[in-house]
Amino acid sequence: MSFIRLFFCLVLLNSYFCTYGQAPELSDKAEISLLTCGTGDQLYSIYGHTALRIQDSEKGIDIVYNYGTFDFTTPNFYGKFIKGDLQYFVSTSSFDEFNYSYVLDNREITEQVLNLNPIQKQELFNELGNVLSSEKRFYTYKFIDRNCTTMVADLINSVLKTKISTKIPDTEQTYRTILYGYLNNNFYENLGINLMFGLKTDRQSDKLFLPTELQQGVSLSKNEGKNLVKEEKTVYKKVETEESKSLWNNYITFILFMTLPIFFSGKRKFQLAWLTVNGLLGVFFSLVGLYSLHKEVLWNYNALLMNPAFLLLVFFVLKNNTTWVRRTVFFCGFCLSAYTIFICTKVQFFMMLPIILTNGIIVWNIFKKTNTAYKD
Repeated sequence: MSFIRLFFCLVLLNSYFCTYGQAPELSDKAEISLLTCGTGDQLYSIYGHTALRIQDSEKGIDIVYNYGTFDFTTPNFYGKFIKGDLQYFVSTSSFDEFNYSYVLDNREITEQVLNLNPIQKQELFNELGNVLSSEKRFYTYKFIDRNCTTMVADLINSVLKTKISTKIPDTEQTYRTILYGYLNNNFYENLGINLMFGLKTDRQSDKLFLPTELQQGVSLSKNEGKNLVKEEKTVYKKVETEESKSLWNNYITFILFMTLPIFFSGKRKFQLAWLTVNGLLGVFFSLVGLYSLHKEVLWNYNALLMNPAFLLLVFFVLKNNTTWVRRTVFFCGFCLSAYTIFICTKVQFFMMLPIILTNGIIVWNIFKKTNTAYKD
């Protein structure tokens, strides 16, 4: 939906609420539903989407509330996203518009009609009206802690005496393992995410932060002794098509790419270029946590794999300082060994193994040449 149409929707809703002085009173026919949308082809849609639908045929209301809206035209968009202060906001649309956009993208839509009493429904509707008419419609996005799913979960929980159940299979796994499974067909995106994320994502999941998780949690929950879900139905069933596997976005091409440095690992210029790039990445992984408000990037142990100390090694090699080359090689080798031991039981181990081997071979070749001249 274009931002112009979004603007007019907000204006109309604001006028609607102002006319009544507050959110209008819902009738006995009103229903509130949780909408869970399937994954999309774009990276931002790979984890699916969550929204709330409020329908009241007697009042002529059929609105979808979407907590996952962001504006690509925001100044310094990517800088704000990396820092973690990018503002998302609540938008609205008619259900027909919402349904049309997801059908167009061939993304499945599941609707769970919530078994709420009239007071709970009205409280939810009132709160959404307050959100839309105030600065509360904006919130600072956090990948795990605050997104379109967690915001909706918090909203539903606010009217329930017993919180939505978190006893689902995902809460027996780490955040990293959960996210890893969504990107099986997007290897390089998965690699980038696993390189960027630090220790927090290795914790066992303790919240419903993805759409399908909230869907499962709601299915297991109760409200006043009754099932929280009164009815579950598929609004749109994804049309299964034959998936075309990418010729380049896979583990095989990554292994082939990582074998190339090994063939040139004896060449001084290549060694120094490779270690410089890895060292700079290590500096980035080490410092981004100081800049970013995303807790997921804190304490990134991938700095042991792509080690900032590689830059010192390059410096000492250029200075032909054999003593400090050896010392730095031992330090880098120790870090690489510690890293390998640390992640050997983690889901991303085999993904990182080619980098471990390549960096290890290059560092070892430098060590072997500490008493001989480098050859171009």
